[in-house]
Amino acid sequence: MEDYNPLLKRDNSCRFITIGEIMLRLTPPNYGKIRVATDFEASYGGSEANIALSLANLGVDATFFSVVPNNSLGKSAIRMLRSNDVHCTPMILSTPEETPSHRLGSYYLETGYGVRASKVIYDRKHSAITEYDFSKMDLDKLLENYDWLHLSGITPALCPSCGKLVMDCLKAARAKGMTISFDGNFRSSLWTWEEARDFCTQCLPYLDVLLGIEPYHLWKDENDHSKGDWKDDIPLHPTYEQEDMVFRAFVERYPNLKCIARHVRYTHSGSENSLKAFMWYDGHTFESRMFTFNVLDRVGGGDAFASGLIYAMINEYSPMDMLNFAVASSAIKHTIHGDGNITDDVETIRNLMNISYDIQR
Repeated sequence: MEDYNPLLKRDNSCRFITIGEIMLRLTPPNYGKIRVATDFEASYGGSEANIALSLANLGVDATFFSVVPNNSLGKSAIRMLRSNDVHCTPMILSTPEETPSHRLGSYYLETGYGVRASKVIYDRKHSAITEYDFSKMDLDKLLENYDWLHLSGITPALCPSCGKLVMDCLKAARAKGMTISFDGNFRSSLWTWEEARDFCTQCLPYLDVLLGIEPYHLWKDENDHSKGDWKDDIPLHPTYEQEDMVFRAFVERYPNLKCIARHVRYTHSGSENSLKAFMWYDGHTFESRMFTFNVLDRVGGGDAFASGLIYAMINEYSPMDMLNFAVASSAIKHTIHGDGNITDDVETIRNLMNISYDIQR
């Protein structure tokens, strides 16, 4: 029996797949502190899973691939994805023989409030995806009949075998002519800045859509690194001219890139942020509107930006609408508990994109 997404827009034939780790998320309720918590709210998340979930809610034919243990936690994670119309047919429920630690990775989120920032504690070492042997996997079969592959820099940071999986998937997808998007998503708890830059830079020749401008080497002179990286002097909140310069340096070095986008966050407090974004597309750099909002749950905001941009590209929005839709998607995610942007009404995002707060009757 084929997977079926009842929200699927039949006028769009794009089939999307993403690959990564899904984790159990444990959060003290009501902005509580971890060290005094007596109960936790359980949910599931992970960058690639968040993107699949967000796209499926918007009606995209989205599939997620990962390895989870064949126990109640692994099955519960799959159940959550399926309840959000994500196709999980390729998912592997591993045995204790295949993944000896037989565990689902987890993380604890202490949600910030006001002047107190959020805090994350990971417990994902020896998770099923890191112990599974991918060497005998048929990646051509895994990617067969899909049009778009999305990967991130989190998965290769987990272990060498996951790094090889990501690189092999990039090569297989490129050979198939798929559209490939990639989000560097640096995690300092998983690897060093230089390790991340070394690996993610190797991915650049295979990509069509680049989300974020780090962690990558973009040397001014490949033969003399002492001259520095084009991104070295770019501030946290760049000007249009500074971002345009970096985008053009990327495209000159990697002409395969069709789109580069990154969002910029302004943190006024733990409870109030602003977002805007820049994008290079079709030879031009675009700058979005600024969106200011209260923060209920910040985790997954970058994934919502990525999924919003992918959705807008699949549906052939104009460049400015693509960018504003992506930022509006992220802004809305900040008002939703959990990792994923479960917004299932495109008009809700478009109304915010157009700065409309009227009640829809």
